Amino acid sequence: MVQINMADREITVKVVYYGPALSGKTTNLQQLHELIDSPSRGKMVTLDTADDRTLYFDFLPIQFGTQSGFSVKIKLFTVPGQVMHKSTRKVVLAGADAIAFIADSQRSSAGANAYSWRDMEANLKSNGIDFANMPKVVQFNKRDLPDVKPLQEIKKAWGDIPTYPAVAIRGEGVLETFRALLRSLYRSMEERHSFGEKFGVSEEDFLKGVFENFTP
Repeated sequence: MVQINMADREITVKVVYYGPALSGKTTNLQQLHELIDSPSRGKMVTLDTADDRTLYFDFLPIQFGTQSGFSVKIKLFTVPGQVMHKSTRKVVLAGADAIAFIADSQRSSAGANAYSWRDMEANLKSNGIDFANMPKVVQFNKRDLPDVKPLQEIKKAWGDIPTYPAVAIRGEGVLETFRALLRSLYRSMEERHSFGEKFGVSEEDFLKGVFENFTP
């Protein structure tokens, strides 16, 4: 959960990209990493298997200062999507503050998306995290491929959960997904910690602090 170090005036949040294998989780982080000004980003760590799937996790720290003198660190992780790595996914989810669920838009991937969503819910609960109140958005990636679900059908199926179309490999929808997730995360922190009053960081300041480090 949100880590607040008053002595060092530092706030750290953890964001996890979750979803089935090869849905585009790593691609999202790679695109974000490319768009961030180098002084503001940390080193991106990727561990791949021979078939180019992320084996453990990606880790991308983003840091920015606030007008109130606090330093905000955002740590981004992805989980391995393959079914066999369930225990690793549970470990990576521990302490998560927000989740971007990256789904594959192709109709043939509906089963894998559903399995991964249920897996995510089970892993959050086993970590003692309230699934219902976890800030989360869903990105439907790979909109450029054939036989994808229409966006209207997706929105109807997912109800109140915010969904965003993307072609992550081209960078399309990556920032929109990230911005929506951070907005949801801020509102959660405001509700739980009176974030704006305690730390002098408004929702606008929080988002501006992150996105002013991104190259348009």
